[in-house]
Amino acid sequence: MSSPTGASVYTWEDRFFGQRSYSATATSNAGHNWAVTTTETAGTMVYAPVDGGPGVSITLDSDSEIENGCLSFGNNLAFDIDSIIEATFRVKQGQATIDSATSLAFGLIGDRNDAIDSIAQNMVFRLIGSNAVVVETDDGTTDTDDVATGKTLSTTATDFTISLATGKSDVRFFIGGQPVATGTTFSMAAYSGALQPFIQLQKTADVNVDSVTLEWVRVLLRI
Repeated sequence: MSSPTGASVYTWEDRFFGQRSYSATATSNAGHNWAVTTTETAGTMVYAPVDGGPGVSITLDSDSEIENGCLSFGNNLAFDIDSIIEATFRVKQGQATIDSATSLAFGLIGDRNDAIDSIAQNMVFRLIGSNAVVVETDDGTTDTDDVATGKTLSTTATDFTISLATGKSDVRFFIGGQPVATGTTFSMAAYSGALQPFIQLQKTADVNVDSVTLEWVRVLLRI
């Protein structure tokens, strides 16, 4: 397989099949790269494999408290931004309507933070208290926040793609194979480091048990 520039392409993919243990240190998780970062007080968020198919689910606890659950590479920034062609996340909600206290974000980032807007480098899809999907990028210099896509996330698994095929000065977003937020130019031109995949589900103090399933992640890289 070749990229638009003629270079060979490497595909990294994870479909989360089978039983896995997730800890706070990615290097101790035999057989996979993912680490868990959880903020909670009384409750216990659940990270679980999906029965009968690919995927890992994250579910909030019913305690009325601030909670944050994240799967990432534990700040092992594995993918050089200048090698990335595209990254696709297949995601679905566990319920028809996301609670107004709940937020979800997923995509490619530098070092993670509980506060999505405090992540210095990011290219992400977000839901903020509703099913409506917005997109944003931040390269440490140019911060383009919460651009509407006109799309929603539901209980039907959908592909969400971040494309750098035309270069990091023109990052493009696709939902279900369709381009979104086309009226905005998203740039990561000021960043030349590496990124990691992540998905983060969180809520303010609220009793809801919203959940999300990440069925698979695929990253295409020029080598």
